[in-house]
Amino acid sequence: MATLEKIRSKSVFLIIVIGVALLAFIVGDALTNSQNIFGERTTVAKIGNTKVEINEYQRKREELNNQLEEARRQNPAQFANFDTQVLAQMALDQLLQEKIVIEAANKAGVRSSGNLLRFYMLDNPQNQKVMEIVGSLNQSGLSVQTPAQAYEVIFNPKRNGLTDAQMEPFQRAWLAAEKEMEQTLKGVVYQRLLSGTVKANDLDKKALYNDYVTTANVDLAYLPYGVLDPKEYPVSSDEIKAEYNKEKGIFKVGEPTKDVSFISVSISPSADDRKNSNALAARTLQALRDSAGPLNKSIKKEGVSVTRHNMRGSDIPAGAIKDFVVSAPDDSVKMISDDVQGFTIARMVSKTQAVDSIQLNIVSAASDKFGNKVMAALNGGLPIDSVASKFDTDSVFAQIKQWIPLYTAEGPTNALQQSTLDSLRNAGGKFVTIQSTPQGMVFAQVTEQKAPVTIYDYDIAEYVLGPSVKTVNDERAKLEKFLLANKNAASFTKNAEKAGYSVQKFSLTQSTPAIPRMMGMNSYYPDSRQVVRWVMIDAESGDVSHIYESKNNVSPALYVVAVTDEYEDYVPVSNSDVTTMLTAKVRRSKAGDKLMQNFSKKTQSLQSAAQAMGVAPRNIPTFRFGMGSGVNDPAVMGRIIGSKADKKVSILKGEDGIYVYQVMGNSKENFPFTDQMYEQQYYQLVNPNLIEMIKGDKTYKNNIYKFEAGD
Repeated sequence: MATLEKIRSKSVFLIIVIGVALLAFIVGDALTNSQNIFGERTTVAKIGNTKVEINEYQRKREELNNQLEEARRQNPAQFANFDTQVLAQMALDQLLQEKIVIEAANKAGVRSSGNLLRFYMLDNPQNQKVMEIVGSLNQSGLSVQTPAQAYEVIFNPKRNGLTDAQMEPFQRAWLAAEKEMEQTLKGVVYQRLLSGTVKANDLDKKALYNDYVTTANVDLAYLPYGVLDPKEYPVSSDEIKAEYNKEKGIFKVGEPTKDVSFISVSISPSADDRKNSNALAARTLQALRDSAGPLNKSIKKEGVSVTRHNMRGSDIPAGAIKDFVVSAPDDSVKMISDDVQGFTIARMVSKTQAVDSIQLNIVSAASDKFGNKVMAALNGGLPIDSVASKFDTDSVFAQIKQWIPLYTAEGPTNALQQSTLDSLRNAGGKFVTIQSTPQGMVFAQVTEQKAPVTIYDYDIAEYVLGPSVKTVNDERAKLEKFLLANKNAASFTKNAEKAGYSVQKFSLTQSTPAIPRMMGMNSYYPDSRQVVRWVMIDAESGDVSHIYESKNNVSPALYVVAVTDEYEDYVPVSNSDVTTMLTAKVRRSKAGDKLMQNFSKKTQSLQSAAQAMGVAPRNIPTFRFGMGSGVNDPAVMGRIIGSKADKKVSILKGEDGIYVYQVMGNSKENFPFTDQMYEQQYYQLVNPNLIEMIKGDKTYKNNIYKFEAGD
């Protein structure tokens, strides 16, 4: 139902806002040389005259790649399964959005003030590059904690004992970030101004108010159409074409589109694969029992992995592994699981006692000479909380009683090297140096240690069962046999089910990131971007692809696709989804006409009409337009709420069934009118797409797959 999804959305092209720049594109695909054969050899995409060139596209990809890597370091669980196939188009969408907004802002003469720029660069930094500069300064041995401190060091180097040459790279980086922030703020200001143009007039606000306060007491009988018999209500091709011409506007597409039939074959382990896994489990178990060392290479070569864990008992996940580890003697081995998913074996190594966290006072100084002076004062009796009052706060920073975890739920933190930890513990409560360079110094003292806890050292040997090469090749041979017998799209689509394959139908454009698993969901078949590339670049209507493979060791898949149609302006009436949609609509209309004719003469009273329809009438004492009325058809809702309370029995043909109603009374509820409230409701109702407003009717051309490698 891919086409219907396009029809419902009515979007010209996909705009994806990345938010706080936590996403990235994995630069896994090399650029091809194929762009040389196209007219716009360096233009990845354009809207009207606004272009995204290959060099800026590459920079954006690299930038987003770095951001994703950082996000994965900070929150690996959240981003571990992020589908990077979507990020190529996301990078392009972000560039296009930035460009058309900035160009519109420039045309409108929008500027960002110096105070606003200072706020978002220094006081409330919104540019990731600013924080990267702060990090780079610290890595260079310059102790700065805030963007304001970084700015002072970068642009007043001599005052901080540095040279202009040392700070020149940081100055260039800062000015680039400042320029980028200025453009961003300009776009933000323009979008705020643009959103302010979407305002309700007095009539709009009063109309919304009246829709809410106007109510009716309604008696209603409703007969849904239900499942309609095609024989009783036949629909001709001429009727479908007539309905298509009437509704043609909703079938407009914004990009060249190709309809495809898609087959995905998920390959599972065979019975022989499971038998071999069981045998490997037995060999691995015996090998772990025979030796306290690592597994032999032959077993590892078959796919068995062994990982060493150093964990506190409270951090070991509850289950069979923990039950074994906390009670097993050293050097014991146990099979934890052996099933259709593979096997898991645990080997207990040893138990030790260790401190899992330590509390420190930590001080950082702008230079080693100054740091030694501060450390001498502290070791001479100066209270740690007096550092800020005795020394220049721009040159020294104290963190009081900071707990440093030595173990977390993931195991040892390595927050402090063992030699540093030993120095701190042996200092007798004195401050000792942790890090020192001419440009900066860090020193600390121990204030408290937690009591030792038991640390469990154990190995986990795991094997994830996937289909063997033979199993994959057998499935490939079967699919190749089907393709040999079905070399065109019509035959492919017609005979797939007979051959045991399930066919899915999609509408693809250059902006489609990959083959979607489910329409409307950000979930895609792995490695299916290459399939979209073939469809959009190489294929013509009627073509059938070769076999594509998603080479996941655990759950590999084979893909084939056939192009059934292509179009550039409107989805044609021949499209199966369009035909299905229009056929259902015409059939419902015919059923409505017949039912109206059957029941119109039986509407002397609502009760008699309901009895003839075989439904029970109901009363809706407070009927409002669009608000919990129990009526789903907007046209019917409008007719009912607009009717006089004359108790006349009326019958209507709706989109979803036949309605018989009787308005027993009209009223207006006594709610105060608040201008601001209905101003907000109007904006929410309109829900303007600011990017589409800026874009207007400019054409969108996306060449992204011409620059992306694929088979």
